[in-house]
Amino acid sequence: MSHSISHLIDGRLHDLGDGFFVRRMLPHLAARHIGPFVFFDHMGPVTMAPGTGMDVRPHPHIGLATVTYLFDGAIRHRDSLGNVQDIRPGDVNWMTAGRGIVHSERTPDAERASGQKLHGIQIWVALPKTAEEVAPEFHHHPVASLPLIERDGARLRLVVGDALGLHAPVRIFAPMFYLAAEFERGGKFVLPAEYAERAVYAVDADLLVDGEPLATQRMAALAAGAEVEIVSPNGGHAVFFGGAPLDGERHLYWNFVASSRERIEQAKQDWVAQRLGHVPGETEFIPLPT
Repeated sequence: MSHSISHLIDGRLHDLGDGFFVRRMLPHLAARHIGPFVFFDHMGPVTMAPGTGMDVRPHPHIGLATVTYLFDGAIRHRDSLGNVQDIRPGDVNWMTAGRGIVHSERTPDAERASGQKLHGIQIWVALPKTAEEVAPEFHHHPVASLPLIERDGARLRLVVGDALGLHAPVRIFAPMFYLAAEFERGGKFVLPAEYAERAVYAVDADLLVDGEPLATQRMAALAAGAEVEIVSPNGGHAVFFGGAPLDGERHLYWNFVASSRERIEQAKQDWVAQRLGHVPGETEFIPLPT
């Protein structure tokens, strides 16, 4: 293994129903989190036939922020604050759960009628202890509002945080970065050493990490303190992310993230009693797993 890679991460496939699979990369035994990123799901790519779609019924979150980023397709977000927002490739939907929010994720009507290919990444960021109980928020940032760098056969969009001297408009609570990259054949990018914890994920094509092969749909947690050259021999998508280390371990249960087990137990009771909110216009919900 390259001196630039501290460990390699292979994901696990999860069936969310109706043949819709995600590849879960974090949390992992080798890396419970990278910076504040505690959860990483690669959705699809999946082709949905006309008349079918994704239907993730209303469910709750606490103690985290979710960020959804698509390469293909569209998802409609609805939440207990009353927000209704479609997200399309390159846009960012950032939801700060804080002390509690409920949302659903479904295929929009037009895409459900026509059928669509859906492909994207969903990440959870643990909020720092000082912000775990903030008021919930939702913000949508269209693709045109996100910083873009094009060089050496790579297009790099800053989805969240600060990197390469750029600043994304998403409101965050701790130092972090998240770059979505699209490479031409032979494209390259040097990832600076500005954060203590960093990782790279090969979305749909193999990469070279300081000359070391990183296969498609594998993640490499990078060693701290040195810049790393990424080369895409055949072109494709990749994701780079990381940040300052978390301010302590986190407990994860279902859709809840918290710095104490007691807070998780409270959230479980609140959901069973339906005290965390309701998505306007929707009556169904996902029960607490037993």
